[in-house]
Amino acid sequence: MLIAGFPAGAWGTNCYLVAPAAGEECVIIDPGHQAAPGVAEAVAKHRLKPVAVILTHGHIDHVASVVPVCGAHGVPAWIHPADRYMMSDPEKAVGRSIGMPLMGELTVGEPDDVRELTDGAALELAGLRLSVAHAPGHTKGSVTFGMPEAADVPPVMFSGDLLFAGSIGRTDLPGGDMAEMLDSLARVCLPLDDSTVVLSGHGPQTTIGRERATNPYLRQVADGQGAADQAPRRGM
Repeated sequence: MLIAGFPAGAWGTNCYLVAPAAGEECVIIDPGHQAAPGVAEAVAKHRLKPVAVILTHGHIDHVASVVPVCGAHGVPAWIHPADRYMMSDPEKAVGRSIGMPLMGELTVGEPDDVRELTDGAALELAGLRLSVAHAPGHTKGSVTFGMPEAADVPPVMFSGDLLFAGSIGRTDLPGGDMAEMLDSLARVCLPLDDSTVVLSGHGPQTTIGRERATNPYLRQVADGQGAADQAPRRGM
């Protein structure tokens, strides 16, 4: 298994390229602000052939490079329908202007081919099987992507801005909801094996076991307690 990731742009959003091995087809997860050069570099370095872009949610820091990346490789983009509008109207999604100088660098809009994700779907792409879990809380259309354990890697969850090392995504932007976030943490994260590697939208990788033991939000959910701001939340 090959997973190549890098932080991109003004928000340091993690973009991932996932393939069975070097020299094979791949999927691209969350090509955000200024991610296109990094995608091109990883494609060339590992001799990959992109077949799809898949998106954990619609915030501009995760989708800003969708149009150029999809256009360069002639591939579709997958997103949950509740977040689809954000590709064309990113400022509405964050409830404020994100700044004219920055907006001038972005290609706002949808790629030619957009496909919609559904909860519980199994995507068969690039020789990979990725399970889709709807996980609202950060946005109404947030999802995670899971991959089962393979011969050379433990199970993996691409968590977007649901779960970070030591924290969770913010819930104070349009579409955010703390009650939904806690439900998503309980429903999507807690059932996973402790060995599951969490590759999130921002920051370093972690594991479900580490977060179960140390993340104040996940611990609260596991204990059946209410929410309390015991750690800073992250993401756009």
